[in-house]
Amino acid sequence: MGKSLRGGVIGAGVFGGYHARQYARLPGVALSAVLDTHPERAAQAAMPLGGRGFTDIAAFLDAVDVVTVASPATFHAEQVLAALAAGKSVYIEKPIATTVADGEKVRAAAAAKGLVVACGHQERVMFQAIGLLDVPEQPLRLEALRHGPPSERSRDVSAVLDLMVHDIDLALSISAADAVTAEGEGRLSDDGIWDLARAEVSFEDGFTAIFDVSRQAPERKRTMKLVYPSGEVEIDFMARTFRNTTPFILNAGFADTPAGVDPLGASIEGFLKAVRGEAPRPVVTADEAIRALDLALAIEQALGDPA
Repeated sequence: MGKSLRGGVIGAGVFGGYHARQYARLPGVALSAVLDTHPERAAQAAMPLGGRGFTDIAAFLDAVDVVTVASPATFHAEQVLAALAAGKSVYIEKPIATTVADGEKVRAAAAAKGLVVACGHQERVMFQAIGLLDVPEQPLRLEALRHGPPSERSRDVSAVLDLMVHDIDLALSISAADAVTAEGEGRLSDDGIWDLARAEVSFEDGFTAIFDVSRQAPERKRTMKLVYPSGEVEIDFMARTFRNTTPFILNAGFADTPAGVDPLGASIEGFLKAVRGEAPRPVVTADEAIRALDLALAIEQALGDPA
């Protein structure tokens, strides 16, 4: 396998902790460093896993070979570009950036240096594990619901960029067509951010995707219905179960596979394999992440002006 990679995580919040533990447990990589503006948080996330805490990004980048950016989304582009400039491949928690222009800067910087950029749309791993990316029939309709209770996390972006972008990526992964129209309605939180949103997107081949997200729900729900000409597939992402009335053979035991048990781990492992040259690409590429971001921002526009 060669020399073990030194993994670094930017952001010592909840998701940063998840990523740090993945680097500590996956083969061929070790958690080396965690960067955060709060030194005590960086140390608390890094030291139990054998790493060091940093507050200076230059020193942090000297201590790592690959980087996960798990900071608030508004900082993604700046931090990813710094890592790429230092020659480090990057795994970015979704969304890849908060503007398409910044996403394109990330893609261009990675291409110029021959580095890998992956984006953390980890539900794609679940689709792969079930077998939905191999269904030889275009879906007619997708209905996705992603609800959760109020949280202080990800308050820098709307529920569209925080939650809906997962299901947008899944819709785009099973439809080869481009979106042509987006209509939506939403509700703003007291701080002027879209916390509830419902959108309907029409694609040029007749495929329709309906997305429903809330950060004000009483409990967490993550469900999806896919309607095909030959039947339906209904997925409960939290229970890790699905119902299939199509004639296509899907993997009913996906929840017992490594990907089904740990989609984040499988997504990061795919990133590391791409970095080592053991896989041609990560699970979700920069191109795909930009396409999902572009549609998410179009849906935000369809909701109206929060001001």
